[in-house]
Amino acid sequence: MWKNTGKTRPDNAVEPGPGQESVWDYPRPPALVLDPRPVEVNVGDTMIASTASAYRILETASPPTFYLPVDDVDMNQLVAATGASVCEWKGQAVYWALVRAPEQPVAWSYPRPRPRFDKIRDYIAFYPGRVECYVDGERVQAQAGGFYGGWITSEVVGPFEGEPGTGHW
Repeated sequence: MWKNTGKTRPDNAVEPGPGQESVWDYPRPPALVLDPRPVEVNVGDTMIASTASAYRILETASPPTFYLPVDDVDMNQLVAATGASVCEWKGQAVYWALVRAPEQPVAWSYPRPRPRFDKIRDYIAFYPGRVECYVDGERVQAQAGGFYGGWITSEVVGPFEGEPGTGHW
């Protein structure tokens, strides 16, 4: 579990219960935390990734994003997708789509991350709104907003960036 950094949460922040984390206690710049719990990504009956060596990126106001080692991803199921974006912390991202549906990215990675995030080189993050993602057997809920890739589980409370009324964050 992530420890409270002593930050002050906004008035509308949900108070975390036992075993929960508030995304308002996550740091900025983000933290990179190794997570040994089982993480799976499926498309229907097909498992495309399974690991117990994921990294969580924890950033203020956002649900964690899980990054899975490429060695634990069935890359035969993915194809490079068009588009790119730049994260102020991690660098330039590239996108991945399913071979059977190449028109919509389902994942992204940072082939040359900035030094602070070099540990996620050769790791892939998935959009839980586009594929089925699980952490320790719990089905992940997608973060609101089509661009965001945070993984919402019962262990995190918000409000989360991307929800209505958060555009100014």
